[in-house]
Amino acid sequence: MSDELTHINKNGEANMVDVGDKPIQKRTAKATGFIKLQENTLSLINNNMMKKGDVLSVARIAGIQAAKQTHFLIPLCHALQLSKVDVDFEIKEDGIRVDSLSRCEGQTGVEMEALTAVNVALLTIYDMCKAVDKDMEMSNIRLLEKTKV
Repeated sequence: MSDELTHINKNGEANMVDVGDKPIQKRTAKATGFIKLQENTLSLINNNMMKKGDVLSVARIAGIQAAKQTHFLIPLCHALQLSKVDVDFEIKEDGIRVDSLSRCEGQTGVEMEALTAVNVALLTIYDMCKAVDKDMEMSNIRLLEKTKV
């Protein structure tokens, strides 16, 4: 593995990596994150009683949309033709775990898309619950896995 910074040109300036000579491969990335919520907030979400609507459905759509827009949000990311984006939720006793999967066939990885999906899904949950829960906390956002074949 090279210690060379790939997003810096010979003059030390920010630079978009040229992936044109890389082979097209099937690429997958999985990411996760967690939002801590009060018990009452979880109950409102579970019973679909949040005033802004179905929190998890809206957060799922927001995460998928965000993954598709990653190249507009992160300056040096390449635009990818995503073939799949999943955003799933696991309700825990103290909050919600968000998991995402991004997939494409391309010349560069999809980890930024998976991480963006998780972050925006978490932010959407936060936005939809902020009126009833002032102590929400997002944490443990990380890449779980990336593969290429």
